[in-house]
Amino acid sequence: MKRLKPEKLHAHFIRGTQPEGPVVPRFYTLTHSDRTGELYLSIGPDHNEEQISDWYTRFMRDEVLAQWQDAADGPLLAVHCHVSGGLVLGPARFRDAIFRQELPLVLEAFRFGDRALFEACPELDHAPIQVHFHSTRSRYDKLEFWGTFHQYR
Repeated sequence: MKRLKPEKLHAHFIRGTQPEGPVVPRFYTLTHSDRTGELYLSIGPDHNEEQISDWYTRFMRDEVLAQWQDAADGPLLAVHCHVSGGLVLGPARFRDAIFRQELPLVLEAFRFGDRALFEACPELDHAPIQVHFHSTRSRYDKLEFWGTFHQYR
């Protein structure tokens, strides 16, 4: 598993969101630079549409979106990866493999970038992580559980 380089993560809170909470509503928008390896994480009351609206991001569709949800057993993080469909570069098989390879790093970035929330709510380290790989091909359109944040500290 690749390890997060904290100096490469640029996290910012969108207006209306405090580092210590609340947990819901809380959304993550993560993009990156292929050229520099920098990661850009927005934490807010909704996804950061501005961050994912430029032509390159819309073409690549390699952002990762997530949101905390209230589930029957407590909080749950729902993560969304766009594997295929619409305007996207690359075959689903290739994109699926890349998302799966990089997802541990992404989850570590969420955990580190929002560490004040995890310090204020330590029970979140045991919240389940549900990942939806969105695809127009049924073979790659999957909903999976990826453990808890305790694994990505």
